[in-house]
Amino acid sequence: MKIIRAQNLVKQYGNGEAAVLALRGMDFDIHAGEFLAIMGESGSGKSTLLSILGGLNTPTKGKLLVDETDVYSLNQDQRADFRRQFVGFVFQNFHLISYLTLAENVMLPLATAPIGKKKKRMLAEEALGHVGLAAKVHRLPNQISGGEQERVAIARAIVNKPPVLLADEPTGNLDSKTGQEIMKLLRGLNDGGMTMIMVTHNPEYAGSAQRTLRVADGLLVNGHEKAFSPAWDWVQGPEKSWV
Repeated sequence: MKIIRAQNLVKQYGNGEAAVLALRGMDFDIHAGEFLAIMGESGSGKSTLLSILGGLNTPTKGKLLVDETDVYSLNQDQRADFRRQFVGFVFQNFHLISYLTLAENVMLPLATAPIGKKKKRMLAEEALGHVGLAAKVHRLPNQISGGEQERVAIARAIVNKPPVLLADEPTGNLDSKTGQEIMKLLRGLNDGGMTMIMVTHNPEYAGSAQRTLRVADGLLVNGHEKAFSPAWDWVQGPEKSWV
């Protein structure tokens, strides 16, 4: 089942002589339960593409269809609901708040959720347990390692149990051993049914994906595919309440 469809995505920054075309027209589909890697040199457009897929960056031209809904035809409030319910984000820099505990950091995406604080705390602790940090929920970010901070960032991204996880160089600031541990965690989430879209420079990590989109100068070049069989276990897709 196709969960995401990109149709002629174009993104231009600036106008006139200062105009820069970050994306020059991209067409592709992403299947539910797929693990997709996006590779390319710096400035190739891969991070711009990821931000558009996450509903954060309006394309200059083209459409992004998620479950047949045109994301960029939604108003600002509807698009915010879409991001909260449908997409989790993991960035190269962890963006944890230093004075909040790990549990409090993970609870942040639930701030506007129509549930009580006790339920939010339970969901945060469940997500931290899922990434192997159940015993450290009361610690502060500076009391754990870099690899553990990335696990907290992943727990924060999955606390809403979104069907899609977007990861922008999630191992970029980690040593090789810790990076392998994070990749194992991401593969486990994908095995549980979560659709994974990961930007990476590392060919070894891209090898974890069923398919690789290679981006150069804002265009898609040759990709590589492997067969996959999506499973649905821990992650359940939300109702489309953003429309």
